[in-house]
Amino acid sequence: MASKILLLHLPPLIITIFTVFLKIRTTTSSPQAPLILPLISQTLPHGFVSVPTPSSRKLSFHHNVTLTVSLTVGTPPQTVTMVLDTGSELSWLHCKKNQNINSIFNPQLSSSYTPTPCTSNVCTTRTRDFPIPVSCDPRKLCHATISYADATSIEGNLATDTFSFSGSGQPGIIFGCMDSGFSSNTNEDSKTTGLMGMNRGSLSFVTQMGFPKFSYCISGQDASGVLLFGDAKLTWLGPLKYTPLVKMNTPLPYFDRVAYTVRLMGIRVGSKPLQVPKSIFAPDHTGAGQTMVDSGTQFTFLLGSVYTALKNEFLEQTKGVLTLLEDPNFVFEGAMDLCFGVRGGVVPAVPAVTMVFEGAEMGVSGERLLYRVGGDVAKGKDVYCFTFGNSDLLGIEAYVIGHHHQQNVWMEFDLVNSRVGFADTRCELASRRLGMGP
Repeated sequence: MASKILLLHLPPLIITIFTVFLKIRTTTSSPQAPLILPLISQTLPHGFVSVPTPSSRKLSFHHNVTLTVSLTVGTPPQTVTMVLDTGSELSWLHCKKNQNINSIFNPQLSSSYTPTPCTSNVCTTRTRDFPIPVSCDPRKLCHATISYADATSIEGNLATDTFSFSGSGQPGIIFGCMDSGFSSNTNEDSKTTGLMGMNRGSLSFVTQMGFPKFSYCISGQDASGVLLFGDAKLTWLGPLKYTPLVKMNTPLPYFDRVAYTVRLMGIRVGSKPLQVPKSIFAPDHTGAGQTMVDSGTQFTFLLGSVYTALKNEFLEQTKGVLTLLEDPNFVFEGAMDLCFGVRGGVVPAVPAVTMVFEGAEMGVSGERLLYRVGGDVAKGKDVYCFTFGNSDLLGIEAYVIGHHHQQNVWMEFDLVNSRVGFADTRCELASRRLGMGP
């Protein structure tokens, strides 16, 4: 399944497959030892709607992102492929074969598989952050239902089993053994066995494994990156800028308490700050308006009023430099309505957009700011869209910092100190320094 934030995760805009091969480069099997893993990304565009000639393409298309981990589960071990998702808590596996799923986990073949009863502490207490409350099935087993913003849903029983990495097993990992559901993208579903939840929740994989932090570095298209579990001293990496994670003790209807939420303080275009009230960047009394850092969403989405201010200021500063797309009604992926026609495939220099967080800033410039989505061959133009979108058009009440804006940025999720750190770097070079690249 595509990587998704629970109830908020957005369908990303290109297919980028990040395959994680678990080659552990440590001499100990302790879960606290750092695990350094290669991320190999590859761009696979698909879903264009073609017009009569093969060289002419319509702009509206749908893409997806998967970040997959290959490992084994059960005794004896069964190989599974799981989507790594920082926006989800519960890890789960397909446990029932159907015509659309090619890879499943068969619990009947695992002697270490143990279903979770309704009366257990796991079922009664540790599922409190699930958007949909768990229930008790006729066999008195803990039953979970997970829903996503794209109308996908999956359900089944909670259970425990041994998850193994490179021959070293970790018993008692809690996950969902899912046997029914509905997918909005069965083609993507068929490529993986399940999903590995990586948010701050009690049942997330990183929480259960006890790692103090994890990091990743996503390269540009068709280049290698790296994923690191645990702490490692990287002397070649520059100092990270940290911003604290926001904690919310009181449950609010529109606030995801286990997401990686940070404080967005403002946005600049070039050197000019957007003229919007600072209060618009803070969650309101319902929790709407939180800012989430998410590796599974492709681009960055802002609440409508902030997006409109950013769009207008960017247009003002690029007058005479960029040419608006001639079709004023075109909206890329339903939420990005600022697109330009560029002749010759050469994008002129434009002002950077800087997101200002508490204690840190993230600048977006160059190819991370304008993304090529297609071309109009008849008119000799390539079409580029602004890589910020309007979350109001997607029906969500949040700011989401997507992974396109995290490319070539070392991202560290420090769970012990409750903060996110980042530093600009060349991710393909980082990968090679860690022995992962060619």
